[in-house]
Amino acid sequence: MKILIIEDELDMLQNMKDFLEKENFVVEAASSVFEAQNKIGVYAYDCILLDINLKDGSGFSLLEDLKKKKIEDGVIIVSARNSLDDKLQGLNLGADDYLAKPFHMSELNARVKAVLRRSHFRGNNIIKLGNLCIDIDEHQVDIDEEVLALNRKEFEILLFFASNKNRLVNKSALAEHVWGDHIDQANNFEFIYSQIKNLRKKLNAAGANIEIKAVYGIGYKLVEG
Repeated sequence: MKILIIEDELDMLQNMKDFLEKENFVVEAASSVFEAQNKIGVYAYDCILLDINLKDGSGFSLLEDLKKKKIEDGVIIVSARNSLDDKLQGLNLGADDYLAKPFHMSELNARVKAVLRRSHFRGNNIIKLGNLCIDIDEHQVDIDEEVLALNRKEFEILLFFASNKNRLVNKSALAEHVWGDHIDQANNFEFIYSQIKNLRKKLNAAGANIEIKAVYGIGYKLVEG
């Protein structure tokens, strides 16, 4: 899952980024409204962590702009402003949650996971696809109640497909989801082909009754049966 942190307190931004990366999220960062707008205009995110007071503008204005453009990324406002009016304004503008500073990183992690469950998996932390079961919180995959050993990237790819079941996923979107900010450093999609190949091999060997189908020249689609 891919997260954008919009925060101009650089120490806070780095602490949040380091923590969430340890929780196996792909994390990108922006320290201004201008930088955030550029990223959001190009890339898609599963969740945005948004500070209100930014050096070149208001987080509220950025949130309002996101909703006007019908960008459906989940948004959690993270702010030192803890008044009821600020919370109501943020939620009324379309934020999914509001977390006041200071906070424990474990609470931030729980809030992010809750937003992701609501937006992608109807509030569930367990996803079932055929005989396959994905535990989002534990980063574990079972097939017929037997644990399937996946590396971090393979798990993220499978989870991305699960959140887009029966939809055609193009190679660029998948690469961006796995590679994050470093996608521009990749000259081709060989790293994606390699991860997909290994994931399909593991699923097949374990007897999974789902399939990641290749659509020539475009991308892939996860189907059951």
